[in-house]
Amino acid sequence: MGADERLQVSKRMKAYWAQRRPRRKDAHLLIERLLSEGHPLASCPITITEVYAGMRPHEEKATRAFMKSLVFLPVTAEIAEQAGHLKAGFAKRGKALSVQDVTIAAVSIAYECTLVTQNIKDFPMPELKLYSRSNSKAA
Repeated sequence: MGADERLQVSKRMKAYWAQRRPRRKDAHLLIERLLSEGHPLASCPITITEVYAGMRPHEEKATRAFMKSLVFLPVTAEIAEQAGHLKAGFAKRGKALSVQDVTIAAVSIAYECTLVTQNIKDFPMPELKLYSRSNSKAA
C-alpha cells in the first residue's frame, strides 16, 4: 500500500471512528499507527457482517467508506473447513467458540495475518497471531 492509499484509508478511518466510536480514540490511534508502518488493513465476510449488524443509521456513510478501503479476504472452502476443525477441536476440550470467531481465526491463519482484537479470550488458537492493546502477541 502506497503513501497516497494509506492517507486515503487514514482519512476514511478517521471519519469512521469519529462517527462510530468517538470515545474509542485508542482504536483510532492503533489503526493510524498500523497504516503509518505500512501494514495493510483487511477484513473478511464475517467481520463485515458484524460491523454492519452493529452500525447505527447515522454511521452508514463513514462505515461504508472505511469498509471499502480495506483489503477483502474471502472465505474459501478450505478456510471454512479449517474453521469447522477449530470449532470441533475446542468443543472437545470444553471450550465453546462461535462460528463467527473460528471463521475469523481461520481467515487470519490462512492469510498469515495478525488479528487485531480486544476480545483475545475468543481467539485461543495457539497458531493465531494476535494483537491486542492489553496483550501484544503479534509477530
